[in-house]
Parts: sequence; structure tokens; C-alpha cells
Amino acid sequence: MKFRAVAADTGAIGGSGSHEFHVLADSGEDAIAYCPESDYAANVEMAEGLAPATARPAATEAMRDVDTPKQTTCEDVSALLGIPLQRTVKLIAVMAEDKLNALLIRGDHNLNEVKASKIPGLSDFRFASDQEIRAAFSCPPGFLGPVGLDRSQIRVIADRTVAAMADFVCGANKPKFHTAGVNWGRDLPEPDLVTDIRNVMEGDPSPDGQGTLSLCRGIEVGHIFKLGTKYSEALNATVLDEQGKARTVAMGCYGIGVSRIVGAAIEQGNDTRGIIFPTSLAPFELAIIPLGYHRSEEVQDLANRLYTGFRNLGVDVVLDDRDERPGVMFADMELIGVAHRIVVSDRGLKEGLLEYQGRSDESATKIPSSDAIQLIEERIKACRVSV
Repeated sequence: MKFRAVAADTGAIGGSGSHEFHVLADSGEDAIAYCPESDYAANVEMAEGLAPATARPAATEAMRDVDTPKQTTCEDVSALLGIPLQRTVKLIAVMAEDKLNALLIRGDHNLNEVKASKIPGLSDFRFASDQEIRAAFSCPPGFLGPVGLDRSQIRVIADRTVAAMADFVCGANKPKFHTAGVNWGRDLPEPDLVTDIRNVMEGDPSPDGQGTLSLCRGIEVGHIFKLGTKYSEALNATVLDEQGKARTVAMGCYGIGVSRIVGAAIEQGNDTRGIIFPTSLAPFELAIIPLGYHRSEEVQDLANRLYTGFRNLGVDVVLDDRDERPGVMFADMELIGVAHRIVVSDRGLKEGLLEYQGRSDESATKIPSSDAIQLIEERIKACRVSV
């Protein structure tokens, strides 16, 4: 299957690092950022949003309030003013340790809650309530901004992109107004903290400096953790080295989503006829489809001999001996994702041939019946996963 190992957050388990293993699929629940030009890959929780490469421009506009009677989102404000969304700033009010914090991100960006929770003092943050916002800003949500805040009561934390902006538009902290032409240092103090608190976007520079980021989705099927000595120190778990000196054990752990792998394989491998399993996951490696099994002794005899021969070679094979029409048997084997199929028929026996088709092959190919076991065993072996 197509998969990526991506840098991930260690979460509650902790440790010095972890990687998730994602099967790539449009239906995946996790967003992945990767650099096509390098091996860099991380889930969006961990992918770093770099600071702009250019310095903050000089101010060119005067600060002024603009009437925005119904515009409560950056998208609506940018449309009303006829400016790019990238020139707007949104303020997200959060509470932590009974103190209000103002998180600033560019209008086209989204807050990364995992990154925000790693900021000292914000490990257990929550979004401020409507009542708390009105008490602190003297206005309803939708018109909040960093200008004129009591910095002794409200900590301002700006994303790296916001700290590099000039002449930006933000809420005016009064109903139905926004403020345009805002500049750091001139109209308000520099942020209390500048750090990466946003989700990366398609086209952002890759943190490894090797290109730009692309985004895809994945289904997590495995996770490994580098725990280091976090738990072994607490447990006083030690071993003796060559010199007889006690050393703290370095630990790691992993988990595999066994049932998730099956679902992920189906999401990634399917067509209008059913499942396209990898050979190693298919319910059977090979299906033998005898046409007229109950009417032709020759067909039955060869099908049984093939079945026994493949079984003796360790091939996971099924013989479809049902008295069904060929289309029904073909459809059933395609639906459940059997990886390989051979068809035995009276016509083929007269020509000394069988029909072979891999599950993802567009059409069947004819092979000599005398060489069928050897040829198909080789194909199956080539498709198996070596462990």
C-alpha cells in the first residue's frame, strides 16, 4: 500500500518523539504535510509553519476605523474592503489559568490547537465564552482586535506570519467596526510572544528547506514512540553495562491498528467491482473458477488437481465449486478482493489453456494448463510481502 511515516505529536504518552504510519487515502481522518522534493512528512499537528523569509514591510497607511456593520469574519471583511484575505488578522480569545490570552493568526490561516497547547501557560486552555469576551473587550465576538488591549490583563500571542505583517486589518473592539492600516510598534506594542500556532498550508516552505509543502490525507494504522528514560527513571528500571555500572533503560513502544489496516487497504484499493486487496491481505491468494464443474468430468478433474497442487505449495487457494453462472462467480471473487484468478473451461481444455487474471488487471491472459501451477505460483510469490 502507499503509505508515509510522518512526524507526530507524542500526546499524553510523552517522550522525545514519535512517528505515525499513514495509509494515504482521500477518506483519511488526518491531514498530512509532506515535501515532494524530500523525505519530510508530518501530520498537520506537528508540521512547522516557518516565519516569512522577508522582513516586515514599513507602514504605508494611517490607522483608521472602517464601518463593517454585518461583517464578523475575515472573509466578509476582505470582501467588503476589496482586499486580499491575507491582509486580515483574526483574534481568538482563550482562557488558561484564569487569564485571557489573545491568539492572533492571519485571516486565511487556521489555529493549530496542539501547537497552542504547548505554549507555557496554555497546556489546558479553553476557548473563552461569549460572556468572558464581552467583559474583556467590551464588544461581541466578530469585532475583536489587538489594538488598545490592557496588556497587563491580556497576553497577546501572535503567529509568526502575523508578526511580520504591516498595514493589516483587524477588529476594532467595538461593535460593527474593524480597524485598517494597523502596524506593530506604531499602533500597538509588539506581541508578548511570537511563535508558530497555525496549520501549515499547501505551498508553504518545507521546514527542511528542500522545497514546498503539499497536503494529503491518511488513515493512521501504526504509531511508534521514542520514550527515552521518561518511564524507566520513574520506575528505577536499570541494567548493568559492561563495566557493571547501572544504566537507565531507554524505552520505546508501538501500536498497530490491525483492523484499521484492512479498512485502509479497502479505501485505497477498490473499483466499481469491489475490493482490490494486496495479495498479503486478500481473503484468498487465488481463486479457481471451473465453468461447468458439475457437468464436465474433465473440468472437475483439472480444477481438483490444480486445487491440490496449489495447496501443496502453500498457496491460499479457494475452489468455487458452486453451480452458478460464470458472471456470478467472477463478480463474487472480485467483490471480496481475491488477488488472483484462474478459469478452467471445456473450451480452454481443448486448446490446452487456462485464463489467468490478477485482480487489478484490465483483462485476462491465456496460459498453458501444463505450466499453470508454476507460472501462477511465481506471480503470487512476487506479490507477497516478505517479513
